[in-house]
Order: sequence, then C-alpha cells, then structure tokens
Amino acid sequence: MKRKDLIKRLKAAGFYKARDDGDHTIYKKDGCRPVQVPRHNEINEYTAKAILKIAGLL
Repeated sequence: MKRKDLIKRLKAAGFYKARDDGDHTIYKKDGCRPVQVPRHNEINEYTAKAILKIAGLL
C-alpha cells in the first residue's frame, strides 16, 4: 500500500499528525491509540493492515 493512501484513510477517520521525528510519523485521534506510520513510499501489506487494525478501521 502506498504511504499517502494509508495517510488519506487515517485522516478521513479523524486522525491528525501529532509528531514527525525519527523514522516514523505519529498520528493521533482523541479516544484512540496513536498509530505509527513508517516513512517509506511503499508500506508492506501486513504492516498496513496492522496499522489500520490499531486505528480501528478494519
């Protein structure tokens, strides 16, 4: 999955960028656990599914 597509799905669900340091970008939403998105153009499908599961989008 492309990183920008994953970020679009997170933002559509109400997540916002909280931090941008190191190798990951942290997205938060009130009442949900923060999710870490690695800074790669292409994100492994298993990693993308895990991020979406943590965000409650699967």
